[in-house]
Amino acid sequence: MLASDFPARLLAGLMFAIAWCVGRIPLRLLRALGSGTGRLAHVANIREVKVARRNLEIIAPEQSVSEREARVGAILRATGRNALETLRIWTGSRMTNLRQIKHVHGVEVFDTARATTGGVIIAAPHFGNWELLIEYLAARAPFALVYRVPEKRAGDLFLRWARGGPNVRLVPAETNAMRPLWKALKEDGVVGITPDQQPKFGGGEFAPFFGRMALTLSLIPKLAERSGAPVIFAWAEPVPGGFDIHFEPALPGIADPDLAKATAVMNRQVEAIAARDLSQYQWTYKRYSQRPMNSSESNPYHPDCY
Repeated sequence: MLASDFPARLLAGLMFAIAWCVGRIPLRLLRALGSGTGRLAHVANIREVKVARRNLEIIAPEQSVSEREARVGAILRATGRNALETLRIWTGSRMTNLRQIKHVHGVEVFDTARATTGGVIIAAPHFGNWELLIEYLAARAPFALVYRVPEKRAGDLFLRWARGGPNVRLVPAETNAMRPLWKALKEDGVVGITPDQQPKFGGGEFAPFFGRMALTLSLIPKLAERSGAPVIFAWAEPVPGGFDIHFEPALPGIADPDLAKATAVMNRQVEAIAARDLSQYQWTYKRYSQRPMNSSESNPYHPDCY
């Protein structure tokens, strides 16, 4: 270990210790604390509240102010619960985490794909708790996870400790991410990618998402088209006392070589999953900040949500 890396490792260790302490709180109480945190955030009108409000103005302009504000409150309460649940999963053993799963729906979709083709691409939208889904998938097969590297070294070390474990390989979301993912699929592994993470220009296509064009990651369609691996959508949905895991096959067309068509198909499926419970979707994220270069549209979050 380099001496210059010591402060980052020390900070990451401290962060993990705090997360571990929070994660030992019983799930029912943890969710209550998360809801309370979300309520406080709503009252304080923090940046995430403003972003969620703006997103709802974009996707549901027909809603009244009171209806929209009620939904913003529900989103922030769900966000608070998810944040504390995540600390519990990050710092718990895999066996403990898997015990939180109540039911697995559509597992035959995943098992059939594994038996038929070996390698599988998992598209996991920001709905419910993605971290528990990682644990479940890594318990069943070698799992490569694409993740956005934090700017701070301590944050990256913390994420690697929290998400690392048997059968998990972390792949930075960079321009050369295709190569390790392709290798993982050829070795009959499973790769996990969030289909609704806004990429940089050049890493995606603009496609409709809840009625508004959004810069959409093209990595999943490209990887599916070139590898022939099936795409399966998956998410972990909170239920009383734990979580349910869901699997469903991707809609036809997700591997279309025409990336505009493929990303539109992918977004349509993410929409359907988010519509199950809009409060469980990550509306605190600036999904529409990048606008088409040939349009006159401005960043809808500027300057109010910064």
